[in-house]
Amino acid sequence: MHLNDRFVPLFYLLSGLFGFAGVALAAAAAHGGGDAHLLASASTMCLAHAPALLALALAADRIKTAWLAGLLIGIGTLLFSGDLVSLRFAGSGLFPMAAPTGGFAMMFGWLAVAAGAVLRVRA
Repeated sequence: MHLNDRFVPLFYLLSGLFGFAGVALAAAAAHGGGDAHLLASASTMCLAHAPALLALALAADRIKTAWLAGLLIGIGTLLFSGDLVSLRFAGSGLFPMAAPTGGFAMMFGWLAVAAGAVLRVRA
């Protein structure tokens, strides 16, 4: 079993949860008032990265760096969106610098996707 194969179920799970959360957060932003921009930003990140994780799960046998990209994108999305949602509903973020840390994780996840273009999977 390849390392990518171990993470495929996690990527499917996160993809589904991020898709669900993205739609729910968009609805909350549209109807919630207050700091709706926080929920809108969290929704955008969830909805942007849900299909990316689904694609990484589906292409795990062809992208050598899928496991790393998916972990970085998944953790980054959780931190970034979770921090914004926490800030909106609890009045404080998860921990200092949680959203920027998540943002950097997502960016490095996308770089890992790009690295997959040059690092070939052995058949």
